[in-house]
Amino acid sequence: MTQTLSPNSKKPFPVAFFGNRRGLGFVALTLVIAVVVLFPLATLVLMALGGGAESLTHVIRYVLPRTLSTTAVLMMGVVVGTGVIGTISAWLVMTFRFPGRRFFLWALVLPLAIPSYLGAYAFVEFLSFTGPPQTLLRGIMGFESARDYWFPSVRNTGGAALILSLVFYPYVYLACVALLKLQGNRLVEASRALGKGPLGTLWGVLLPLLRPAIAAGVVLALMETLNDIGAVEFLGVETITFTIFDTWLTRRDAQGAAQMTLALLLLVFALVLAERWARNRQNDALAGKRPTVPTQQELTGVWSALATIWCALPIVLGFGVPLLILGGYAVERLDTLGDARLHQALVTSLKIAFSASALTVLAGLIMVYTLRLRSGAGWLRFLVRISSVGYAIPGTILALGLFVPMASFDNWMIDRANGWFGWSFGLAITGSGALILIAYLIRFLAIAEGNLDSGFRNIPLARDDASRTMGQGAWMTLARVHIPTLWPALSAAALLVFIDALKELSATIFLRPFGMRTLSTYIYDYASRARVEETGVACLIIVVLGVLPVIILARRLSARP
Repeated sequence: MTQTLSPNSKKPFPVAFFGNRRGLGFVALTLVIAVVVLFPLATLVLMALGGGAESLTHVIRYVLPRTLSTTAVLMMGVVVGTGVIGTISAWLVMTFRFPGRRFFLWALVLPLAIPSYLGAYAFVEFLSFTGPPQTLLRGIMGFESARDYWFPSVRNTGGAALILSLVFYPYVYLACVALLKLQGNRLVEASRALGKGPLGTLWGVLLPLLRPAIAAGVVLALMETLNDIGAVEFLGVETITFTIFDTWLTRRDAQGAAQMTLALLLLVFALVLAERWARNRQNDALAGKRPTVPTQQELTGVWSALATIWCALPIVLGFGVPLLILGGYAVERLDTLGDARLHQALVTSLKIAFSASALTVLAGLIMVYTLRLRSGAGWLRFLVRISSVGYAIPGTILALGLFVPMASFDNWMIDRANGWFGWSFGLAITGSGALILIAYLIRFLAIAEGNLDSGFRNIPLARDDASRTMGQGAWMTLARVHIPTLWPALSAAALLVFIDALKELSATIFLRPFGMRTLSTYIYDYASRARVEETGVACLIIVVLGVLPVIILARRLSARP
């Protein structure tokens, strides 16, 4: 059988394109994963183009200006909030010695355990008329009713920005701590030798150094802000993500929602490019550096107290307040422990999270190992990288791009089966929960890919060569050589994906089959009816499980001074 030759090549076309035949199975699987990841985006583009000029004109003239301006204000608030809290907190714990400094070093990561929608529920209750601040104010001032005084509300864009900043600032904090561990000590000592004070060093020396880290952390916080649906809906903030949600489900206008999605995608991909640029700048700054033992300056008197208060406040507000409120709900409603619906939601959440974790880690392992086998294939590296941007795509967008075509395909299969064979069955894809797993795979693939890529970098390529000389193929090399060594990275990636899948709300709301409940949708259903207090046990389960990856991050922070 003859093989087609590619132009200017004497090799058969498949070999010329793919290189050698080693690992072709992994290349094929990587292509399948890439198609799955990019499918919803292609669907959205086609839906938007099919919406018609009239729908597009309405969206551009009446919808986008309002929602984009609200979204822009919210994002600016998150930029300022996360940037200030994360940067100053990292500067304090890495540069000075003060009471509680070693505790704050890892405890400042704790708010990451709180999903944004739980933070919103908790703060609304905390700052309500019966909450501790207003109760204390009335007790001190002698007020008898809410008409006697003014108290700020968090059910607005400013309140949403504050709550999201308190939950997302650890992204900036972690990035700044990582950079200060490797370079901050040398620059601080040089600045002190030149006679600069702490504030002068921060403004003139450290902030220019930390710009890539701050940018990378802020962009991650903005991606999470765009993905949020539960918090902004509960707080009454009409972002573009919520508007897409409302247009699709309430107004039944999938084409209009897809057209708005294109505007959001432009913003998302701009954030992706900004994050990659900042991450590359940060990696360049970290390249070749080794951690040093920092010599912190001792703070005394009022400065020591201010540093302690500054570091304690984000922990108390971002983690303590939600834990207090949600824990109080749980104690008051311990009777819900016997609720069959809660049991069903917990079991369903665990099944989906375990399945999504296994599927995502397997896909990440295949893609990273394919790049190791074909390190010279630039097109393959580009495909893997573009397939890992799903973490930046809001769950609302993924749900829209997956559900509409799959629902049409389900209905087509039902019609064909009934017409050809007389068979009658339900929705095979959209009614099974399979789309939830696909959405989780797309969203969390970057988490698995990043952890496994770091793990593979610690394995010398000589092991692959030795396995090959012993006659082992790519599959056996992965199974017998790499997986035992990669077990720490595999387990860490699986745990992180598991926890994120357990907390995910925006995609799950859209894609869950009728009657299916997860912990997040169980809480959301009650919150939408203003009955959050009945979900205290479910909220506490999510928070406790969310602490697990935070403990991993805390151990990494505490491993080095």
